[in-house]
Amino acid sequence: MTEAGSNVLSCRGVVRKFREGGSELEVLSGVDLAVAPAERVAIIGASGSGKTTLLQILGGLDDPTAGEVFVDGKAMHGGNEVSRAELRNRYIGFVYQFHHLLPEFTAAENVAMPLLIRGEPKPEALAKAAELLSRVGLGERLDHKPGELSGGERQRAAVARALITRPQLVLADEPTGNLDAGNGEHVLSLMLELNDELQTSLVIVTHDQSIADRMDRVLVLENGGLRTR
Repeated sequence: MTEAGSNVLSCRGVVRKFREGGSELEVLSGVDLAVAPAERVAIIGASGSGKTTLLQILGGLDDPTAGEVFVDGKAMHGGNEVSRAELRNRYIGFVYQFHHLLPEFTAAENVAMPLLIRGEPKPEALAKAAELLSRVGLGERLDHKPGELSGGERQRAAVARALITRPQLVLADEPTGNLDAGNGEHVLSLMLELNDELQTSLVIVTHDQSIADRMDRVLVLENGGLRTR
């Protein structure tokens, strides 16, 4: 199932309900969204408003109760888990508040992982990872494992991992929320620089108004729906 149009990401009528005891809680109540190529979008809202839930549905990590999500015109939730994983790996990069690097692998191996999952030969994948890690200031840390990196370095490695496949879309959930101001600014500037260079669309969930102000568009999630700020 595909949808025509030039948007990198779109969703229509996304609803998400959760069962809590004997009652039902509707967190998302028919969300519509369209993100153009290379566009930077911030999603803000009160704690518990459903921002992370929405991001997980957009990235195919959770299923909507109702509604549709399309990435590059392809239905995210229309097939099985294998096809969904392939769609994520081909089109989407993820950056989270916590880096989620694998502790037993080096920085270079962590960044190369999405390419290895695609079946790219290891020497080529590691060479690309080394090049991108150098771009983010970690050229001297290729063989260091996450436990040997600082918090800011780990998050920069996570950004490199998200962008190693040159995805059309990056979904970021509070990407600087676990960092001090200096490291947070470094990571955000890096994401925006690479977004501009690679023309990757960027959707950031954040509570930080200074981050939101640097996006092309700011959307507020409240009462289960999105509105323009």
